Amino acid sequence: MGDLRALVVDDSSLNRRTIAAILREIPGVSSVDVANDGAEALRAVESNPPDFITLDLEMPRLDGFDFLQLLMDRNPLPVVVVSGLSAKENIFRALELGAIDFLAKPEGEDAPLESLRRQLVEKVRVIQQLSPLSVRRTALGALALDAEPGLGTSANRGREASVMKRVPSKVIVIGASTGGPKALVTLFRHLHEEIDAALVIAQHMPPRFTTTFASRLDRTGVIHVSEARQYERLARGHAYVCPGGRCIEIVPSDRGPALRVVAPGPGTHYVPSVNQLFQSAARVLGENAIAVVLTGMGDDGAAGVRQVANRGGAVLVEAPETAVVSGMPLAAQRSGVRHHSLGIWALGDMLAELTRSTKG
Repeated sequence: MGDLRALVVDDSSLNRRTIAAILREIPGVSSVDVANDGAEALRAVESNPPDFITLDLEMPRLDGFDFLQLLMDRNPLPVVVVSGLSAKENIFRALELGAIDFLAKPEGEDAPLESLRRQLVEKVRVIQQLSPLSVRRTALGALALDAEPGLGTSANRGREASVMKRVPSKVIVIGASTGGPKALVTLFRHLHEEIDAALVIAQHMPPRFTTTFASRLDRTGVIHVSEARQYERLARGHAYVCPGGRCIEIVPSDRGPALRVVAPGPGTHYVPSVNQLFQSAARVLGENAIAVVLTGMGDDGAAGVRQVANRGGAVLVEAPETAVVSGMPLAAQRSGVRHHSLGIWALGDMLAELTRSTKG
């Protein structure tokens, strides 16, 4: 993409002015329009479609959720949700409806703006790398998710106590960034209940969001999901989300592999670090590690998959064709390791295949 035209949608005049002013200063943004609710935003999109939209969710007349559904049906465009910290559940709902990413909105007249400025610069960089095809695929994936019921039921949860007592034969370590929350929802809806593995997730995400994200994933399918706790032992049929703003490693314990949650080290560029998770899995688990690289910008995970492959573990990569942002999958592919490249909907079946023979 060349220079981008932005549309800021927010019912707060302060937020509209603040976000628009920051965007106008970012290289690569040529113009910024504003709308005070979803209805006005739809008219703006129809008359002069922008290249991307920042979207508040709680607005009068037509709120952000209804706007997203109409937009993705009529004219899919990249949408970044701008929402308060108190509305975490709403943010993940919006991501499933087709938004590509989110950031925390400024709160109050004296809200610090440097963090918001950094986040907006990062989101613009991501949007500059998107293709129209990837945006359309995101919208279609959102419609498919909306139509497909979740698989998690009380009957499935009833088996949880007996299933989780077993030490897993394999550990699946997953790395994701932009587009990852929706990709993980898709993946978890396609995982098999009999999978003989534990899953550990490093999703690039700021603090205070991952507890809500883990809870939402927990309601998605047959795998129990929680935010990782310090020195928690891994259990079959359980997935663990690294707390936002921290890093996670797999460590040995007297009763099988466990988790260590640590502060990012000096020079850690991506947090949580996918490379750090993958490298620890390679050291501790060897051939019993399965590394999965999903959508995201940058190259986090590329060094880690080399170590997993060198120790005999398996490497799966989301096909760049289904990734919202193909940077991380392409970097993993270019690392030169043997790997399986599959669309997001097929990864669950492949993970079942890779773990099936290990069950006792």
